[in-house]
Amino acid sequence: ISPVPPYSREQPIFTTRAHVFQIDPSTKKNWVPASKQAVTVSYFYDSTRNSYRIISVDGAKVIINSTITPNMTFTKTSQKFGQWADSRANTVFGLGFPSEQQLTKFAEKFQEVKEAAKLARDRSQEKIETSSNHSQESGRETPSSTRASSVNGTDDEKASHGGPAEAHLKSENDKLKLALAQSSCNVKKWETELQTLRESNARLTTALQESAASIEHWKKQFSACKEENDQLRSKIEELEEQCNEINKEKERNAQLSRRLQELETELQDKELELEELRKQGEIIPQLMSECESVSEQLQAAEKKNKDLEEKVRTLRTEVEESKHRQTNLKTELKNFLDVLDGKIDELHDFRQGLSKLGVDN
Repeated sequence: ISPVPPYSREQPIFTTRAHVFQIDPSTKKNWVPASKQAVTVSYFYDSTRNSYRIISVDGAKVIINSTITPNMTFTKTSQKFGQWADSRANTVFGLGFPSEQQLTKFAEKFQEVKEAAKLARDRSQEKIETSSNHSQESGRETPSSTRASSVNGTDDEKASHGGPAEAHLKSENDKLKLALAQSSCNVKKWETELQTLRESNARLTTALQESAASIEHWKKQFSACKEENDQLRSKIEELEEQCNEINKEKERNAQLSRRLQELETELQDKELELEELRKQGEIIPQLMSECESVSEQLQAAEKKNKDLEEKVRTLRTEVEESKHRQTNLKTELKNFLDVLDGKIDELHDFRQGLSKLGVDN
């Protein structure tokens, strides 16, 4: 018997997945794992030999090749573990299933196959007995020369033995018809199960391919988001430096504002002084000489006032430019923070998607 069944002769009638174990040959107590992970375990039917086998292959290694006999018994030792002894292989096989339902299905199929093997053995024995009886009857027949001289005697023997033989053949035919009907039903059932398994495998393969493509897509998305996050962090550091510059600019603007207020106060004082001098010039015309000196002072004060006004205008211009720059920086910072919030939300959604995908898988 070949380790891997040729499909021209043997066909799978039931397939499942399980972790395979064998009993330790030295202690006959401990289980030794025959596979590192769950592998395919299948029932095969050999139509030419009329026999059933359980076969499991891990890569290129055959880990189960057990021919089922009527004397075998499959025993459930726990909710997800079962075992059977194979005297030909001189070992005990154990299977660990993902669920109790799969173990139950495997045990039911083992019982069905065992009954079918028993029926096949009974049929073989009946055929052997029938051929043995025919041989004995042939041995009891007379030689051809004698048979030619006693034709009537032979006919009588046939008539005397014809009734039980026909009843036996009829009983055998009934058994064969029943077995054939049961075999046809089992074949249809196994073909349906096989088609269901093929469709399920196709769906699982498609889902696995889609899942792999989705994982690759999310990996690329994650890499792109990580890159973008690094860029955003760099941008944040730059903006923080700009914010520090803005704070320094604010301090300078505050100093300029205080200086501007001082100059405005000083200008008001000078204006009051100028007004007072003008009044004195109008009220006391006799003090022309003093008035000239006051005029000179006034001119000097006006010149100084113009200088101060020029300074004030310059300072105001600087303040306005500083405020404008500050406003622009605030706008840029606000826009950047809005973009950053959006990216953070996208990263949060992406994380939730990855978590959900992991749970689904």
